[in-house]
Amino acid sequence: MEEASQPGKYKNFIKRHPILFNLLLMFIAGCGVVWITLVALDVWTGHGKYEVVPNMRGLTYNQASAALAAAGLNVELSDSIYDEHTQPGTVLDQSPRPNTKVKPNRVVYLTVNAFSPKMVSVPNLADMSLRQARSMLEGIGIKHIKEHYVPSEYRDLVLGAKFNGISLQPGARIPASATVTIEVGGGLPDEDDSIAVAEAISDDLEASELDIN
Repeated sequence: MEEASQPGKYKNFIKRHPILFNLLLMFIAGCGVVWITLVALDVWTGHGKYEVVPNMRGLTYNQASAALAAAGLNVELSDSIYDEHTQPGTVLDQSPRPNTKVKPNRVVYLTVNAFSPKMVSVPNLADMSLRQARSMLEGIGIKHIKEHYVPSEYRDLVLGAKFNGISLQPGARIPASATVTIEVGGGLPDEDDSIAVAEAISDDLEASELDIN
């Protein structure tokens, strides 16, 4: 009799507490939805599965693409820089780093060595300080900079720039790897030095006249 009365007790509970019963059903249904969602995410994202990123440095771009495809990874060219000491088209860097564990089909970004140096436009450097000129050249990517002082009444003022002995006009296109020589005013000889030189010449002339007589 007690067992037979159990369903009746449940029905009475539902009738007396319909709101509590509905909340209980919603809680159970919510737990079920969360569990199904987590299982679906594990399947979708390949939870527990990973690939190890191989080292692509030193390979050509085509070789790296083939190696990454064989490892279950995708490839994308992110940047190119010029290194005169490295074979053009060679992979210089990669992201993620070698031996990193990643999800299958992850994109690996490669930086390769360009086939030619980057070209830059030379700014107008005349009539500015040496420090400003250096800063402007470094700002456009030129790292090899020399200084050549020439006679000028304006000390440390930039008079111009040269590349391979040729004067550079504003807007000229040169490789970023080029060596640029900045011509800087070195000032004029001091007045005292000029007087001393003139006096020495005068003394020499007088000595010569005395010898002749």
